[in-house]
Amino acid sequence: MDTDFSQSMGPGNVGIMMLLGQVHAVEHRFWARETNTDWWDLIVLPVWDDSQWLRNFRMRKGTFMELCDLLSPALKCMNTKMRAALTVEKQVAIALWKLAMPDSYQSVGNQFGVDKSTVGAAVMQVANAIKDLLISRVVTLGNVQVIVDGFAAMGFLNCGAAIEGTHIPILAPEHQAGEYINHKGYFSIVLQALVDHKGRFTNINVGWQGKVHDARIVRNTGLFQKLQEGLYSETRK
Repeated sequence: MDTDFSQSMGPGNVGIMMLLGQVHAVEHRFWARETNTDWWDLIVLPVWDDSQWLRNFRMRKGTFMELCDLLSPALKCMNTKMRAALTVEKQVAIALWKLAMPDSYQSVGNQFGVDKSTVGAAVMQVANAIKDLLISRVVTLGNVQVIVDGFAAMGFLNCGAAIEGTHIPILAPEHQAGEYINHKGYFSIVLQALVDHKGRFTNINVGWQGKVHDARIVRNTGLFQKLQEGLYSETRK
């Protein structure tokens, strides 16, 4: 798989680089401070139903727990004599909450009873773990003929994927700010994705400045080059 995460990354892309695990200068162990965490421990985990999980974390509790199991090898921390490490479940919950909600780092920290710096570390650490452990298993071209047949059954002949881009809002970069203003008038980075006939991601590309046209992004992806060369199968393990 060619995810093209870092292609044409500009200096203003630090935020998304962190989100996708491209920045590794993060302390790998972060800890819970001494504060009230009853909301998470006594309400969310044992009480919330699937509708509440979907509304706040964008996934059901069963999916959340499965995700935690998969990410555990990269996220599990050891306790020390001074502090108790955050559980894998809490790290993932903090990261998902921050990604799903427009809340500030301070607000999320207050919600979970941790410092805002811990929220930032959790977001990067979880994103890193997803990139290292799950992306290559989840985002894949798969069997092209099966996908083409699937689209044909839906009335779309000779179609191998559906493609679309979305603009991720960012703060104004210190340099070349004009390159990040999209056609809607705000600063952004473009995330472009392909999905198959079942809506599953088959390729993702992120990091281009908001000003860049979709067609230019497509032409500069590794996937496009493979298609030009007639290579359709997955090459990255």
